[in-house]
Amino acid sequence: MKSPTKVVVHPIVLLSTVDHYNRVNRDARVAGVLLGSVDKNGVVDVTNSFAVPFDEDVRNPKIWFLDHNFLENMFRMLRKVSAKEKIVGWYSTGPKILPPDLEIHEGVFRRYCDEPVFVIIDVKPRGDDLGIPTTSYVAVEEVQEGSQRTVMQFQHIQSEIGALEAEEVGVEHLLRDIKDTSVSTLTKRVDEKLGSLKTLVNYLRDMHSYLQHVCEGRLPVNQEIIGIVQDVFNLLPNLSRDSLVSAFNVKTNDMFLVLYISSLIRSVIALHMLINNKLALSANGQSKPDSSADSSSNKDAANKETDEAKDSSEKKK
Repeated sequence: MKSPTKVVVHPIVLLSTVDHYNRVNRDARVAGVLLGSVDKNGVVDVTNSFAVPFDEDVRNPKIWFLDHNFLENMFRMLRKVSAKEKIVGWYSTGPKILPPDLEIHEGVFRRYCDEPVFVIIDVKPRGDDLGIPTTSYVAVEEVQEGSQRTVMQFQHIQSEIGALEAEEVGVEHLLRDIKDTSVSTLTKRVDEKLGSLKTLVNYLRDMHSYLQHVCEGRLPVNQEIIGIVQDVFNLLPNLSRDSLVSAFNVKTNDMFLVLYISSLIRSVIALHMLINNKLALSANGQSKPDSSADSSSNKDAANKETDEAKDSSEKKK
């Protein structure tokens, strides 16, 4: 079996993990089993998951508990529903690797899968963390420096979010329920652009940190990473060309022209509405005194009629 090279996590797994964490209702992390399949290229497709009772001692990393009987019973029942799904690894809410994770990985899940994957799902992402909430690892053998001993260590692999057509429809319905209808489309587009730029800045910082560590000798040179970085620089536009600078200026001027015209139109509409409100208020102010005058004249006529009736009655007497 080929070693996993990439992990594709489906939305149902993310929703199940968040639900598991909220049901436990404590600050400690939770763990569960990942189900899915592995293709011939080493891509792990995680399509389902289920929670497992898990507990650990924060003060002593060697003390932890994972219910094996519950795991086996749940997997046996799930096999009756979907025989194609197999155990491909396990997940934790992390948000980082802890000391007992390698022991759990090798001591428990290695028995159910030849090459299990370990996925950390961040259920409480920070505001500045704009990446995907999953981080995937596999266990590999590494030789310790200064000795011939080999130890198992976690190695990071690529992770992404994927969905089937039915899952995409379900996620769209969920997002439709939590969508803020008071936010305009333009505001949403600006927020998306801002989020993309923040993500780009985070990636550039990671690249800078890696290259700086390589230059200082704290990390070995990885030719594959250096090649990807070189491809990124090759794709950058040549800003020294006058035609490109002119094109950027024209595009910027066009965008600012649209903003300027939009501001003028908004100001004219606001002034027009203000004038209409003033006219409506003045019209209402003039109609109120007229109505009061009419009511007072009606009252005077009624009083006069009552006085005349009293005088006529007295004359008769």
